[in-house]
Amino acid sequence: MKPIVRLAIDLASGAVRSRTLVDECLDRIADPAGEGERAFLTVAADRARATADAVDAMRAAGTAPGPYAGIPVAVKDLCDIEGEVSTAGSTVLGDRPPAAADAPVAARLRAAGMVVLGRTNMTEFAFSGLGLNSHYDTPRSPWGREVGHIPGGSSSGTAVAVADGMAAAGLGTDTGGSCRVPAAFCGIVGYKPTARRIPLDGIVPLSFSLDSAGPLARTVECCAIVDDIFAGGPGTDVPAARPPDRMRLAAIQDYVLSDLDDTVAGAYEAGLAALRAAGVEVVEVDFPELDELPTINAKGGLATAEAYHWHRELLASRANQYDQRVRIRIEPGVDVSAADYIDVLLARQRLIGAASSRLRGFDAFVLPTVAIVPPTMASFDDGDPAYYSRTNLLCLRNTSVGNFLDSCSISVPATPPGEPPVGIMLMGRPMDDPNLFSLARTTEAVLANSWG
Repeated sequence: MKPIVRLAIDLASGAVRSRTLVDECLDRIADPAGEGERAFLTVAADRARATADAVDAMRAAGTAPGPYAGIPVAVKDLCDIEGEVSTAGSTVLGDRPPAAADAPVAARLRAAGMVVLGRTNMTEFAFSGLGLNSHYDTPRSPWGREVGHIPGGSSSGTAVAVADGMAAAGLGTDTGGSCRVPAAFCGIVGYKPTARRIPLDGIVPLSFSLDSAGPLARTVECCAIVDDIFAGGPGTDVPAARPPDRMRLAAIQDYVLSDLDDTVAGAYEAGLAALRAAGVEVVEVDFPELDELPTINAKGGLATAEAYHWHRELLASRANQYDQRVRIRIEPGVDVSAADYIDVLLARQRLIGAASSRLRGFDAFVLPTVAIVPPTMASFDDGDPAYYSRTNLLCLRNTSVGNFLDSCSISVPATPPGEPPVGIMLMGRPMDDPNLFSLARTTEAVLANSWG
């Protein structure tokens, strides 16, 4: 599917109708040879077609609500949509009443005239970076699909839907990397905003300290448009690309570079070389405070404690309905004391201060999004909990730094379609989102040009 700006131009000129775009997406979702059945948990086909027809009629009358009216999008299954049940990729919440109103982010998509196609699959309760779902099956990454590789999580369905042209963009959430990991594994762009910019009302929480809601899309510009809409803007105030010779990036060493597989290491070094050749100043920097993170989070950190707070009553009555790989990540929260919790909060503030110092004189940090390329689905078949836990932690290690530091962060593809997917991540200061988009647009263009 074309980028959002191109779709908007086509819709405005009459070159395409919203109904045509929606029907094409619904056909891809319904294709038995595709991933639609696994990428979407529910599809609101009739409602989407009716919305598209209404937008087409409004545009013909000169009254369309905005330039992006009629563009089809997807919404992660933990976001409230009026009249629908938000199950968060689980069976535990299946008997919840339908939502009485749209979550603000969904309401803003609708106010912009975008067409919500349906609810996308995800890791149960968003508590894993792998994207596996034992209740509803798992969509496969576009790479090596005949073999079957994990899509990354937790926003797995949204990532696959965008990558496969089943939607122009989609809503994800990101607590430790849940927009950026699946973006890297599916060869698209994923954005984690500064969390407080985007309202989280009407979204099933994982960790209220770390949660954020962000877009997944084909390009940085597409993500910037949807992010602006999520934040209450019109989607038209998108930062321009920064000239490469006016960019200064801090390439973090040590912690985020350990245990990289050869493919990721090679693509990352090639990406940095391309940026330098284009005129970007890339400086290797030490950030030794990051080595403290495993100790700080040894008892599960903020996510486990806060997830247990939300889930404790459900666990008491429905523990056996949970995916056990998710359950065993939540339950240790019962043993996190108030003192333990405060220790993590204080450590977080200290590391946020350290990040500010390390970033002084630079525009953003740069690092690999994920240390490995997506493993095969089959590698998890034997149910080895140690392998699952180890791989999950490795997938989330780099991305979770941004959540802990209250950063804005974006993953852009470092390899072309058809090659093993690798992401390069930029991580900016809190509330510096416009500048990060500007830097990311340049990074995206330089990397794509380097592919030849």
